[in-house]
Amino acid sequence: MSIKQDHRHLYLQVIEKIKKDIEDEVYTEKEKLPSEFELARQLGVSRATLREALRILEEDNVIIRRHGVGTFVNSKPLFSSGIEQLTSVTSMIKQAGMKPGTIFLSSSTEEPTEEVMKALHCKKEDPLVVIERIRTANDEPVVYCLDKILEKHVPHDFSYQEESIFHVLESHSAINITYAVSYIEPLGYHEKISPLLECDPETALLVLKQMHYDQNDRPILYSVNYFKSNKFSFHVLRKRI
Repeated sequence: MSIKQDHRHLYLQVIEKIKKDIEDEVYTEKEKLPSEFELARQLGVSRATLREALRILEEDNVIIRRHGVGTFVNSKPLFSSGIEQLTSVTSMIKQAGMKPGTIFLSSSTEEPTEEVMKALHCKKEDPLVVIERIRTANDEPVVYCLDKILEKHVPHDFSYQEESIFHVLESHSAINITYAVSYIEPLGYHEKISPLLECDPETALLVLKQMHYDQNDRPILYSVNYFKSNKFSFHVLRKRI
C-alpha cells in the first residue's frame, strides 16, 4: 500500500512504514538510515513530514539521531520486566535465556551516615558493607550495581562475587526479601558508569533505586542499579480504582 493511498496523517504512515522496515530487517540494529533527502524521496513525503516522524521515533527509542553523523536504528531491549515484579538481575538475565555473570569491582566497610541510619533503622556503630559490581549477560556488561547492606546481615564466608544477594540472604541468613520501594530515573551519559558498561555516548541509563524489605518489614538492602537503556525496558500494570 502506497503512503499516498492512506487517509491518516502522513507522518503516522511514515512512522508505521519505518517500523515495519525495521521489523522486516530492511534496516537492522545500529544500521544507518538513508539521508533525510533520500528517505523523504523514497517515501514520497516532504522533509518536514519525515522530520516529524523521525522526532517521534526518536522519542520512542526506535532510532537514534547523531548530530552531523546521521540516523541509526536503535538496539532492541534484550530484557523486559514488569517493575511491579520484584526480580533479581540474575533472574531477569536467566529468563531471557542468557548466562548471568559478575565482574567484582570493590567492597568496603564504612560507618553509616545519618541518612542510612534512619533508612536502615541502625546505629552508628553498625558497620555498613558497600559493594560495587558489574552484572553481565553472556559476558556483556549490562548493569552496574551498587549495594549497601548492614554487615550483621552478611554471612562471614560471603563472597562479594556471588551473583544474587537475594539468594545469599535466603540460604545463609534466613532473610527473605519480599518487597521493595522503588524509584526509577532516566540518566544520560555518566562519566564513570557508562564506560564501565561499554555504552555509546548516545546510550542513556535507567537508574533503579530500591530499598528492600524482608518478611518482617525490616529494611535490609539498599541498591542503586544502572541499566543500559538499549538492553532493558520496564513496564508497569496500572489498574483503575
